[in-house]
Amino acid sequence: MQNFLKKELFVLAPDVQFLGEETGLQEINTDSFWILDPVDGTTNLMHDYQHSVVSLALCRQGEIVMGIVYDPFHEEVFSAVKGKGSFLNGQPIHVSNAEKLSDTMIGFGTAKRELADENFARFRRVFGQCQDVRRIGSAALELAYTACGRQGGYFEIYLNPWDYAAGMLLIQEAGGKVTDFTGKALNPRKGSSVAATNGYIHTELLKLI
Repeated sequence: MQNFLKKELFVLAPDVQFLGEETGLQEINTDSFWILDPVDGTTNLMHDYQHSVVSLALCRQGEIVMGIVYDPFHEEVFSAVKGKGSFLNGQPIHVSNAEKLSDTMIGFGTAKRELADENFARFRRVFGQCQDVRRIGSAALELAYTACGRQGGYFEIYLNPWDYAAGMLLIQEAGGKVTDFTGKALNPRKGSSVAATNGYIHTELLKLI
């Protein structure tokens, strides 16, 4: 899948480099590059748990300027271009307007197994304060769901750029906020902890994770 998409993207923009899950983190010596996860939610796909997506983003001069998350199982295409808003199947979307964590549903990811104790301690703290929690098993899809208001936020202790790049722009263009666990902006060339919310509950969530 990645090789096919890489060839098609090369036809569209032969001067733009490529960063993807199947190639891993690598040095990018240009200001413009694609960031692709051909199957985000691989374990889901292996078990026919139908929550896997294709995630594609374009980074220019350190900023994500385009993002697409495609869910083939539910025929949903989430898309965003910097400065032009976020959309689901062509219709504008916006983050949840809930102002309190207690009024929201929060998604989370389990990341690396060696961080399980630390990760589930965070989960327990958040679970005690929010309305409910969900774990879908696809970070890109969870971020897309946050962008369209299906949940108030999402957090994971470590994600690679191809996991979060497209979803980050979706949320930002839908009126939300995405940072690392310390509140700093993400660098799309690097892996990081990720906290994504509708903006209203961001500080409240960061205090718990």
